[in-house]
Amino acid sequence: MTKERVDLTGFALILTLTVLWGVNYVAIKMTNTRLSPVFTAFLRSLIASAFGIGYCLIARQPVFHRDRRLFHGLVVGLLFGAEFVCLYLGMLYTDAARAVVLVYLAPFVVAVGAHFFLGERLSGVRIISLVLAFAGVCLVFEGKPAIHGHLMFAGDLLEVAAAFLWAITTLYIKRYLAETVHPINTFIYQLLFSVPIIAAAAYVLEPVWVSGAIGNNVLVSLIYQSVIVAFASYLTWFKLIHTYPVASLSVFTFLTPVFGVASGVVFLGEDLTKGLVIGMACVCLGIYGTNYAKRSTG
Repeated sequence: MTKERVDLTGFALILTLTVLWGVNYVAIKMTNTRLSPVFTAFLRSLIASAFGIGYCLIARQPVFHRDRRLFHGLVVGLLFGAEFVCLYLGMLYTDAARAVVLVYLAPFVVAVGAHFFLGERLSGVRIISLVLAFAGVCLVFEGKPAIHGHLMFAGDLLEVAAAFLWAITTLYIKRYLAETVHPINTFIYQLLFSVPIIAAAAYVLEPVWVSGAIGNNVLVSLIYQSVIVAFASYLTWFKLIHTYPVASLSVFTFLTPVFGVASGVVFLGEDLTKGLVIGMACVCLGIYGTNYAKRSTG
């Protein structure tokens, strides 16, 4: 049943999702201590894909299409795979708190792309919000913690690349799949078709996939990324999109960088620099302004 506004149940669900997504960056840093990052992304997609296929079989939903939608699904999977290669590899060099802010540059890239490719016009408020968000990202780049590696800038750039790939994937799905396939099929295509490209990247970029004994922390973090985030939270998000107005839901995603930064500081002891705090505030306000303006005018 489609609802016209986000009720208490919807708010509780989206709030839970933003917490899960924020903490996920900490989980990635934990698995990076024993598992190579791209190999971890490969395991994540493989495990989540298995759960997704099992869901399709139980729900009696066809896993694949036999027309051009399968090709579009393949493209989405390749883009998704490239995104997570950049995301996981970047987390090897930069802080979780910085990564979550930089990756959430994606909604603004989507807003610009939608203006040119989907006919969704940019209002004055949305343009101001985009400028504000861009300024926030610049502040994050400038505000390096007291102790940082010489490759942190490279890690930051990889997170920005992940943001652009995430945005391109979203625009592609909106244009070619959103109105023609069931949400679970989009979910399956993203994850399953990403497996080969992530596996290839792991083979080329990472000569060692496992370093040392895998403790409980690493194992729990991998399960969290694969089952809780990649499967359960993404599937819940797709269902929310089918139930509530997507513009209204998107407003609440600005909480993810907040929870991500807080998790990095609390669980990993990362520095809360002035540039990170101000940059996070600018990015969050930009996300809210961009989506609020869209909701008000649409």
